Amino acid sequence: MLKIKIEKDFQKVLKERKEIEISTLRMLKAAIFNKEKEKRYKLSRQKPELTGEELEKESQLIDEELIEVISSEVKKRKEAILEFKKGKRQDLVKKEKAELEILEKYLPEQLSEEEIKRMAKETIKEVGVKSLKDIGKVMAELIPKIKGRAEGSLVSKIVKELLQLNESSIHFDHQALAKVEKKKIFFDFQ
Repeated sequence: MLKIKIEKDFQKVLKERKEIEISTLRMLKAAIFNKEKEKRYKLSRQKPELTGEELEKESQLIDEELIEVISSEVKKRKEAILEFKKGKRQDLVKKEKAELEILEKYLPEQLSEEEIKRMAKETIKEVGVKSLKDIGKVMAELIPKIKGRAEGSLVSKIVKELLQLNESSIHFDHQALAKVEKKKIFFDFQ
């Protein structure tokens, strides 16, 4: 289980006195704790008959939920890096990058853009959408398949590009068809 691995790694870096790893894993453990607390609260509202011990057990995060928490922390670091670069704070950029490297160790292997494109094309075909206004339908099908293995913004960008290409090719087909129809009508009158 991922949570056990994080705890073991935390104990290891504590003994080795690796400050950046300690602070990063401490922040990650706090984020996990807060997510479990939130889950426990929701469960206590949904199932008031549960005892404290049962609530504690059911509120433990499963690996998929842990990956969501880690992904959220990774996203925060990436956003912070961008902001610190804008502010010309190289010291903080370096710190955030180090934290990012530590956190990424706990995420599953990330999909390449080619793999995301392939999966997006398959999903677009499965769902049968042809226009950009249906991006929500595609994303609703695709995101669960790749959760934790790619950033949502990258997936959204790729799906948007594919749907725009799809729309332009459909638009082109309609224009070509219209030209053919005009010629046919013209020749029919002569």
